[in-house]
Amino acid sequence: MLRRALRLGLGRGPLSRGLGTHRGDSTLDQNGKLSEIKKKIQSVLPGGAWNPLYNTSHLPPEHSDVVIVGGGVIGLSVAYWLKRLEKRRGAIRVLVVERDHTYSRASTVLSVGGIRQQFSVPENIQLSLFSIEFLRNINEYLAVVDDPPLDIQFNPAGYLLLASEKGAAVMESNVKVQRQEGAKVCLMSPEQLRNKFPWINTEGVALASYGMEHEGWFDPWCLLQGLRRKVQSMGVLFCHGEVTRFVSSSSHAVTTSGEEVTLKRIHEVHVKRDHSLEYQPVECAIVINAAGAWSGQIAELAGVGKGPPGTLQGTRLPVELRKRYVYFWHCPQGPGLETPFVIDASGAYFRREGLGNNYLGGCSPTEEEEPDPGNLEVDHDFFQNKVWPPLAQRVPAFETLKVRNAWAGYYDYNTFDQNGVVGPHPLVVNMYFATGFSGHGLQQAPAVGRAVAEMVLDGHFQTINLSPFLFNRFYLGVKVQEHNII
Repeated sequence: MLRRALRLGLGRGPLSRGLGTHRGDSTLDQNGKLSEIKKKIQSVLPGGAWNPLYNTSHLPPEHSDVVIVGGGVIGLSVAYWLKRLEKRRGAIRVLVVERDHTYSRASTVLSVGGIRQQFSVPENIQLSLFSIEFLRNINEYLAVVDDPPLDIQFNPAGYLLLASEKGAAVMESNVKVQRQEGAKVCLMSPEQLRNKFPWINTEGVALASYGMEHEGWFDPWCLLQGLRRKVQSMGVLFCHGEVTRFVSSSSHAVTTSGEEVTLKRIHEVHVKRDHSLEYQPVECAIVINAAGAWSGQIAELAGVGKGPPGTLQGTRLPVELRKRYVYFWHCPQGPGLETPFVIDASGAYFRREGLGNNYLGGCSPTEEEEPDPGNLEVDHDFFQNKVWPPLAQRVPAFETLKVRNAWAGYYDYNTFDQNGVVGPHPLVVNMYFATGFSGHGLQQAPAVGRAVAEMVLDGHFQTINLSPFLFNRFYLGVKVQEHNII
């Protein structure tokens, strides 16, 4: 019965009613809080006003309706849509906590910036279709009065996916789904491929799919900064710090089958300042876990997965840190301005970068080849052994390429099915997820932010039903079977 209840949801009503910091009758697991002490002191001081004994302007606020853990593009998108969809201006107080104010380790800015509709799962296609509309009309969403318009340098070059004989049937099936969802994608034979892109060697290619519109790549840093600028203008607060603890209360519920489950509600988030032992408790009603590659650690802090194995309480958020390499090379005789974002059947990919015969590319490693995520050092042998050979075979001109630069970044890798986790946790009732996209979070961020905001404010998804991406699937063992994971 518990599994049936999870499939139907736990009867969660619109959570906008719960915004605020009322605790109900639950008992907190921490005795006394700074705010309560202040109130007691204030009551005995003459004049009734609280005069702090030291300057706290550098600390986050003591109260926030929503605390978003993670200030990357997904966290900022959630903040944007919460403020945009609020019923009354200024009704919701939103705090974004980001520990790396330089974003030097953020997945967002280390991405190659691609966006495509060529997925196999309808929900992924719908997410990207909305996100491309958002990006193509970005100044209708993110314009700020008296600030210059954004230019995210969108290149509408399309994606070109190549399939071997083994993968041709799956590609045909995928394209059928894409067309049903409104994506404009065509299938190409090897002969058609050679005619349109004469620089491609079609040996081993049985079929190709090509996005004719609403695909390409853009500047991730520009999107990040545009979102940040916009949400600040909407009243969103920022804090550079690290979430180190959640203070929560517990209650018990019994399912219709008689099984007892423990429900938790977070009341307070502890935010530690950078390079300091000082922390600030922030009372809140909602926590959004948008911590990317570190979201699994944040979930553990909230008690997610800390229970008997095989139970819902013991089901962890399966999102891990994975390191990926991006290589930048120059090739004077390489493909020209008409070059799409090419994904070879081997998994190697590349796209044009700028106008001077420069290219970006890489390849995801196998499970056995996964590099140590403890640092961001680049393995140049990986390019020589795994990336260059299939690319040079596919594009003969790349035989003479010269690598000029390379960097490593992190994926928020969902080890369960490599798809996003969106929506509430069934037992930590006021923690919501926006994570685990395994490489396609940047391109889907505008739509994901809207979906999470809808769930928080209305209690259900409104525009795109993302129920298959709920946390419950990890306990139920129901995978989202996406065939086009890169």
